[in-house]
Amino acid sequence: MADIVWEEPFCGEGASCYRIGVDGDGNSYIAVAGAEAAYLTDTGDALRQLIRDIKAGKADHLLAD
Repeated sequence: MADIVWEEPFCGEGASCYRIGVDGDGNSYIAVAGAEAAYLTDTGDALRQLIRDIKAGKADHLLAD
């Protein structure tokens, strides 16, 4: 198992918290806080693109009430 360095959780008000992490091999990880053993992993480049896309509003439709 990789040595993952997790960031502090990103939490919404009254919602689950997500954690993002990286390892020394350039891989990225996303997990629900408290369930870090069940992570989703991809490359660091994929994480960078995901963050860019979210910042560009490409996931805004997921937040609609």
